[in-house]
Amino acid sequence: MLGHDVRSAVQAAGGEAVALTRAELDIRDAAAVDAAVRAARPDAVINCAAFTDVDGAEAREAEAQAVNADGAGNVAAAAAAAGAWTVHVSTDYVFDGRTERPYVESDPVGPLGAYGRSKLAGERAVWRAARERATIVRSSWLFGAHGRCFPRTIMRLAGERERLDVVCDQVGCPTYTGHLAPALVSLAQAEVPGVLHVTGSGSCSWHELAVAVVQAAGIDCEVRPIRTADYPTPAQRPAYSVLASERGAPALAHWREGLSAFMAALSREVSA
Repeated sequence: MLGHDVRSAVQAAGGEAVALTRAELDIRDAAAVDAAVRAARPDAVINCAAFTDVDGAEAREAEAQAVNADGAGNVAAAAAAAGAWTVHVSTDYVFDGRTERPYVESDPVGPLGAYGRSKLAGERAVWRAARERATIVRSSWLFGAHGRCFPRTIMRLAGERERLDVVCDQVGCPTYTGHLAPALVSLAQAEVPGVLHVTGSGSCSWHELAVAVVQAAGIDCEVRPIRTADYPTPAQRPAYSVLASERGAPALAHWREGLSAFMAALSREVSA
């Protein structure tokens, strides 16, 4: 999902993108990653690969760590060896959500679940391996036209059911990959070191996002708010994981603009 948009953003910026699928390169294989990066001779490496199954990570934490921590370190190490800058994508789930104000880059981390722990370990592995030649971008609630995501799921379910129940007490920043990708490319070009928070502007709950999706799709379906306690999942998620930047990170468009762009992309997909 993100990789497709990053490739397009690189091309739009006049660059050449070498985009490798999971089948073409397993980032858990350090030797293969090193060989691929050396062959490409890149100026920058943007790592869009991740184990993103938040609930699945609870039962498969070793697998999540292998991709999100060890694999991320492999990518950063290969980039450093080739003299390339690393841009690594992390998550709001490195925080515990027990705050009432947006998290900034210097706030203490404290992931609640296996997924967050693996992504935090990845941040640290990247920083060690890249020898400080890395930008670590924490983003959140990604959705895009090229893969499975929350809006796609909501549209499918809303088309099948008369009513949906969606949690209203988890708040974050939905981020359209078509908006995030150009920011990642810009940061790769600028070589800004350290952690940056880059998300869609504004914030909302999953319920608010679901309502907006159903309305934008023109689907007749009731979307009812429920509490997290009413919808137990294997992974505990932060109740409030809104991100802000104290370091002047790129400001993205509002998440509602991202949703409009997402819907437009889907329309073009159907038309094609």
